[in-house]
Amino acid sequence: MMPLILGTVLALAALAFVLVPLFAAPRAVDAPAPPIADSGTSAEAIAALREVEFDRETGKLSDSDYTALKAAYTRDALAALRAEDAVPGRVSDAEVEAMILAYRAPNRACATCGPRPEPDANYCSTCGRFLAGACARCGASVTEPGARYCPACGATLAA
Repeated sequence: MMPLILGTVLALAALAFVLVPLFAAPRAVDAPAPPIADSGTSAEAIAALREVEFDRETGKLSDSDYTALKAAYTRDALAALRAEDAVPGRVSDAEVEAMILAYRAPNRACATCGPRPEPDANYCSTCGRFLAGACARCGASVTEPGARYCPACGATLAA
């Protein structure tokens, strides 16, 4: 009889342990606020904004807290982005565009597909058209498809 009583007591204790959180009043839990990006990098400020968005979607932040935190973190992110744009030695978008154009300049261009990535291509790798070019030795233009030699100096052209 003793094992039956002991088993019943243990079963009731386990049942109470499982059911108490369901019937107990919920405690107010303060959600920790995401860290403010003190170091001023845009990556940290944007990460803080993402964290605020995530906390709101998961129900950790009220609408009023979300509005206040989003405004503060947006201001920090914009300030960090503007500070990074003003850093000396950083390459601007115009300089990147100029570098791309300078890289593409020596490469031949297809009339249909544009500049080709292969510097010594005779035919377009996309559509197969002949790429008009110039002789590397004398600079004379070569417009004949399949030309193996320069028409001006006779030098062998790139394969």
